[in-house]
Order: sequence, then C-alpha cells, then structure tokens
Amino acid sequence: MSVNAIQLTEKVLYAASLVDYQAGSVVSREILKKGTGTVTVFAFDAGQGLSEHTAPFDAMVHVLDGEAEITIAGTARTVSAGELIIMPAGKPHALKAEKRFKMMLIMIRS
Repeated sequence: MSVNAIQLTEKVLYAASLVDYQAGSVVSREILKKGTGTVTVFAFDAGQGLSEHTAPFDAMVHVLDGEAEITIAGTARTVSAGELIIMPAGKPHALKAEKRFKMMLIMIRS
C-alpha cells in the first residue's frame, strides 16, 4: 500500500474531493494499490482525454462529477455522474472530456 493510501485508510471520504480540476490538465491520485488491482481518482479538464489504448485487465470507470464520452471497441457512450461502465480487458478504449469530469478507475488484475 502506498503512503498516500495509508493516509486514507479507515476514513470516510467523498471521492470527488480527492482530486481538483486543473486548467488544461488531467490530474490523478492513486488511492489504493494492491497486487490484485488499483483504485485511482482522476479529474479531466474540458478538452482533455486518454487516447485509444488497450489494457490487459478489466477496468471499471465510475463517473463522479460531470460526464465523459467513453469509447469501447469503436462504440462511443456518454457516461454521467453516478453512472459506471466496465471496459473489458483487451478491447480498445478511449476517454474524452467534452466538459470537465471526475472519475474513479478500478483496475482488477487477474
């Protein structure tokens, strides 16, 4: 467990407050890291994103604030605050912030 994660252990937290928006940037904060997976919170400013890539593990995105366009295997979907989507291992995916948004990414390694 990282030092950062230890500081968060056993506390009640509001996930969206763990990262702040920064103009023209993507900000991330890893809140849990284990051999079996990671939990990371991101803040994307409008116009930012992640280019198409694949991952060897399943990943779940939970949008905490705003909305994102998430494309999986060529199909784009709008995911809004409170909603989540699973990105299957090995399928190409990308994220785009039409407006700024925050998300929690849960990556499961197995």
